[in-house]
Amino acid sequence: MQNLTESQYNDPFTMLLKISQEQGAEEAARALVDTMRNEERYPELFEARKMLHRIELGLPPVHVPGLSGGDNERSESSKLEPHVQDELDKRLLDACREVGSGLMRSGRLQEGWMYLRAVGDDAFTAQAMEGIEPTQENLDLLLNLYVHEGIDVGRGTDLSLRMRGTCNTITMLDSVVAMRGRTDQQAAVGALVRHVHQELLANLVADVRRRKPEVQGPDTGRIVDWLGIMPGLLRDGTYHLDTTHLASTVRFARVLDNSDTLRLAADLAEYGRQLHAQYQYSSEEPFADLYPMSLAWFRALLGENVEAALRLFRQKAESLDSQEHGTIGIETYADLLARVGRASEASKFLMRAMPDGMRPFGIAPSLIELASASGEFQPMMDHAKERGDVLGYAAALLQSRVKT
Repeated sequence: MQNLTESQYNDPFTMLLKISQEQGAEEAARALVDTMRNEERYPELFEARKMLHRIELGLPPVHVPGLSGGDNERSESSKLEPHVQDELDKRLLDACREVGSGLMRSGRLQEGWMYLRAVGDDAFTAQAMEGIEPTQENLDLLLNLYVHEGIDVGRGTDLSLRMRGTCNTITMLDSVVAMRGRTDQQAAVGALVRHVHQELLANLVADVRRRKPEVQGPDTGRIVDWLGIMPGLLRDGTYHLDTTHLASTVRFARVLDNSDTLRLAADLAEYGRQLHAQYQYSSEEPFADLYPMSLAWFRALLGENVEAALRLFRQKAESLDSQEHGTIGIETYADLLARVGRASEASKFLMRAMPDGMRPFGIAPSLIELASASGEFQPMMDHAKERGDVLGYAAALLQSRVKT
């Protein structure tokens, strides 16, 4: 394939004309595409590919709407055969991938995202951004794409921790990640928990070795094991990490399901539980006693002391005043039931305990999610029928007929 700028002609215009005359419009368009690709002129490459793909599909290289306009002027897409429009769309999305990833690699992040947004493939976009070296100049834009646009929230959190520190990252998580789905939350919080645990453990080890240089110390990587070398180390107000950062990290960690990060979170909560009383920060119910309640939560999700944790959170669910606290206690208990494998119990509890007309926080899975997890749809159907909820009844009825 000839490149317009590498031909015997110094003038690419002349060469383009020659190819079109001798080989046809499609070959001229291919030469134009190859030239734009080789010269990394990415926006021009997209337009060149658009012309090529239109010619390949028997369309004019450029769509020119009528000059008169008016109500009777139909869009081109309404005139094309559906299979032609589908194939054109498919090829243009492929062009967006090539152009967007090329722009990303060249550091033109905002322009690249303009093309890759249309593709709707976050995994592809994340891969296209892998080679970008973060700097203070492009940091805001990288974080915007990774976190705010949701391309790779976990990677964005790691990047923020490295370049902006724990405090700024926690602020970011509070304002942005809390509004995202559970998968993104877990990716971000997992990164935070690993970072905070590593930092706290390193500071604690250094302090213990300074106080007891003769001690070899455990190689378990567990904070509680190092605290065990010096019982009561924290009683006088000693701490090894900003205590507000610790509290926020433990609070965020409730969304985790991965056993490795849950163990790290439990380790952090155990450290927090041993802090001096002035650092025992209260939290929102049902985690008002932040560290003991969080520790019970983490351990239950790890399969430890499950029944004791369920009794604890059920007591909260049944005792918290819904006028003051809303349904947060009820939903939290139902969420724990579902996450320890008791979806049927969670569903029945929600149907019995949720007050009529009170807006839920969205902490617990929905009734249809719980019914799907347990395979028991009849209780939801009966509940919906009693409440006159035709839509809920239909959702349970129809979902029950789906073969899995």
